[in-house]
Amino acid sequence: MNISRLFPEQQQSPWLDNLRRDALVDGSLQKAIDSGIRGLTSNPTIFQKAISSSKLYDDQFFESLDKGKSVEEAYWDLVIADIVNACDHFSALHHSSRGRDGFVSVEVSPSLCHDAQGTISAARELSRRIARPNVMIKIPATDAGLEAISTVIADGISVNVTLIFGLSRYRQVVEAHVAGVESLMRTDPAKASAVASVASFFISRVDNAIDPLLESKNVPVGLTAIAQAKLAYRDFVNHVASPRWSALATRGSQPQRPLWASTSTKNPAFSPTLYVDELIGPDTVNTLPDATVEAFDKSGRVARTIDRDVAAAEHHLQEVHRAGVDVEQVAAQLETAGLKSFQESFDDLLATLANKAATR
Repeated sequence: MNISRLFPEQQQSPWLDNLRRDALVDGSLQKAIDSGIRGLTSNPTIFQKAISSSKLYDDQFFESLDKGKSVEEAYWDLVIADIVNACDHFSALHHSSRGRDGFVSVEVSPSLCHDAQGTISAARELSRRIARPNVMIKIPATDAGLEAISTVIADGISVNVTLIFGLSRYRQVVEAHVAGVESLMRTDPAKASAVASVASFFISRVDNAIDPLLESKNVPVGLTAIAQAKLAYRDFVNHVASPRWSALATRGSQPQRPLWASTSTKNPAFSPTLYVDELIGPDTVNTLPDATVEAFDKSGRVARTIDRDVAAAEHHLQEVHRAGVDVEQVAAQLETAGLKSFQESFDDLLATLANKAATR
């Protein structure tokens, strides 16, 4: 199986971009772990699909309501139960990888995306309630999120920074992470080696937004997202070799690995494994939905590609710029759209649960 080869051959960690309670109870998640999956991510849309389509959550939901909890409080009970269970599934891998992998990500409420202090409080509360060393708290890379990221990491909490669509934002995320690690080193250096972070750079949504702008301008499509990722990886390599980071690494700090998110292809003309095949390299993570895992096992190519043709990637981005497409502006629009999408999923699920509570 190709998934099982990614880490031993290329030092890339494949994580599953999905979480469902039935997978926790029927052995599917354990089977995925045994097949090479090394972590898991969730988000409000994933939970909206999981909870609204399964009766496995009903007993716990009604039990929470019977204790006098609100619908939203009951929702978080459901989420936390699944995250704790998933963390326990990955506990052995987290231990054997010395805290490098085996992480399970859970996102703070999307309503907090522009509230730094609210995000910090929510991250601390989720970390306290889940109480597992292999939980990662997902924080969106908004302006407010950047402030929260530094503080949460300085608290000794592992963070998955999500909804990164452009290189400028990625560089801000790297700076926020380093500032947090430096603060932690000053206050509690013994914790530093246990704190991990990933920077989730979204891939297919970038091409999905930019390709229609290029079709009439004689610029190749399906290359912009990969080009950005290659340059982000180059930034990462340069960063971890810098004196500033080296000083932290020698004291045990883990680097913030680039994570390739949204790696299922949206364009049916593209190979379903395009955003896996072209982004393989050491010290990276790729989160894959179930269908992409299956496709990569069948037809994916296991070879180092992330730092191949970097000059061509730079040239392509220059072509895009000359064609009048502002990639950073598109990235900002995608960030706004991503935040809106997660908020809508969150609101839709709460409405579904409220209706269930009213008609029990």
